[in-house]
Amino acid sequence: MTDPLDKATSRAPATVGEGCLSRYDPEALDAEDGTDFPEAARLWEQMQEQDEPPADPGKDA
Repeated sequence: MTDPLDKATSRAPATVGEGCLSRYDPEALDAEDGTDFPEAARLWEQMQEQDEPPADPGKDA
């Protein structure tokens, strides 16, 4: 192991495209890549509820 970059504990998956169109190559991804986040939908709903502006009490008066 003469390359100092070989000491890294993680590596980015292969990408396709360039610049703004660069994205991870779905063919190169497997079960070891990505995340398992089953509560993502619930978190998204909670975040959306927090972002709603409060009702304007003087609007209907």
